Amino acid sequence: MTTSTPNPEQTKRFDGTERYVATDDLKLAVNAALTLQRPLLIKGEPGTGKTMLAEEVAAALDRPLLQWHIKSTTKAHQGLYEYDAVSRLRDSQLGEEKVKDIRNYIMQGVLWQAFTAPSPVVLLIDEIDKADIEFPNDLLRELDQMQFHVYETRETISAVHRPLVIITSNNEKDLPDAFLRRCFFHYIRFPDRDTLRSIVDVHFPHLHADVLRAALDTFFALREAPGLKKKPSTSEFLDWLRLLIAEDVSPAEIDAHAATSVPMLAGALLKNEQDLQLLERLAAVTRSSTRRPSGSNNG
Repeated sequence: MTTSTPNPEQTKRFDGTERYVATDDLKLAVNAALTLQRPLLIKGEPGTGKTMLAEEVAAALDRPLLQWHIKSTTKAHQGLYEYDAVSRLRDSQLGEEKVKDIRNYIMQGVLWQAFTAPSPVVLLIDEIDKADIEFPNDLLRELDQMQFHVYETRETISAVHRPLVIITSNNEKDLPDAFLRRCFFHYIRFPDRDTLRSIVDVHFPHLHADVLRAALDTFFALREAPGLKKKPSTSEFLDWLRLLIAEDVSPAEIDAHAATSVPMLAGALLKNEQDLQLLERLAAVTRSSTRRPSGSNNG
């Protein structure tokens, strides 16, 4: 009886990194996708570290990272390859020698690069929900079978090593069921207070505890304000902290503004005028109630 030696690439696991605070369930999700050899679909609020996850997984697994950032105009075939027929026609009119080989006009997409890489890679397909609804379905076969056909050259491109595919979505639109069945899914919940404190420790290890306490109080109160169109994200909280540190704002100042007005440097947290006006109205109501003398009944 013989036993096969496990491939070292298949035994590597993701346990987080010094720069990225990953919850236990997120680590399990990444490792499940590695074991199942299926794409990992990550959803969550904007600013919760979905894109950064791919970067840190690649670093932890010691794999190159290839990134495909999706736009509303992106088509699935662009991830495979594009044939530049216009350039070939122009070159033929100029009598260029290279027109004889059509391969000179085939531009490899990011999936082609991932499939033919000499070692396993991490492939990020970022914000897939920005594309047309048919975009995920158009990639089903390629991601499932890890190969595709190049019609112009009559060749089939197959994956030398199966990449770890990480797909992010901001949940702006539903993805097709057939596509979802082929993925391992994980939703990154907004971090609780303790997790957010751990994230801050990574970025600002020497931040005074009282400043962090005041900032966290203000931030979570702001996220719970009723009627906000866009709740501030983790990345916006870190930007706001950076400004508070730069301006040397004291915990007392943070608390005072939070109690009676819009938070200091609110432009880092609030990104539209409706939310700013809402906070100003709520602050005005708070100030009015604190100024009114207790027991002021003229009856």
